[in-house]
Amino acid sequence: MIKVSDLAKKKVIELMTEDGFDASKDFVRVGVKSGGCSGLSYQLTFDKNQLENDKIFEENEIKIIVDKKSFLYLVGTTLEYSGGLNGKGFVFNNPNANRTCGCGESFSL
Repeated sequence: MIKVSDLAKKKVIELMTEDGFDASKDFVRVGVKSGGCSGLSYQLTFDKNQLENDKIFEENEIKIIVDKKSFLYLVGTTLEYSGGLNGKGFVFNNPNANRTCGCGESFSL
């Protein structure tokens, strides 16, 4: 399962609304792909559709959808949001990552 902090929830709902999505029925798609300076990078998009191999769950009133392969890398991860002058935006706190890059957008196991 992926956890969603209160601040991340607020920002997700705000951005979904701006992009024409409805947080009460649409999904936040979270995934992992090859690339980035540490080997794997995070993906975060909005989606209206569920694919056959997706896992779906709800955390803090946010519907999250993850493909099966990415789910293995993301179990136990918390999606947070860091705002303010030095904020980075969405941050993945992944307990499975052995190494992360300086920007926090990629990791390795």
